[in-house]
Amino acid sequence: MVEKSRNVRDLGRIARAAGHSMAGLKAALLGEAAFKQEVVLFIVLAPLAIWLGQDGVERALLLGSLFLVLIVELLNTGLEALTDRVGTERHELAGLAKDLGSAAVLISIVNVLAVWFLVLVP
Repeated sequence: MVEKSRNVRDLGRIARAAGHSMAGLKAALLGEAAFKQEVVLFIVLAPLAIWLGQDGVERALLLGSLFLVLIVELLNTGLEALTDRVGTERHELAGLAKDLGSAAVLISIVNVLAVWFLVLVP
């Protein structure tokens, strides 16, 4: 059973959670080529999103679509790691899980293209 925090302001729990989050980001940056590429694109495109967006809503849409790619890639990487942990032998369902995760990343990238087109092309 998972022990529940008695205090919602438990700073120790928040600090530990932040540490785990940073460890995950570090692992993705050091070990995942696709995540590194997407971070580079984010670094290039985020300032453009802020500059090209006409108002807060447009900037939020442009930036949000970029963040979504990073989020989906992290989830896909976690899914792949878990699938590999369960077993390294080829299995139809393991392949399907990895393909579905990859498809989610692709759709998030298509979302970036669609959002940027709809926001920036009059």
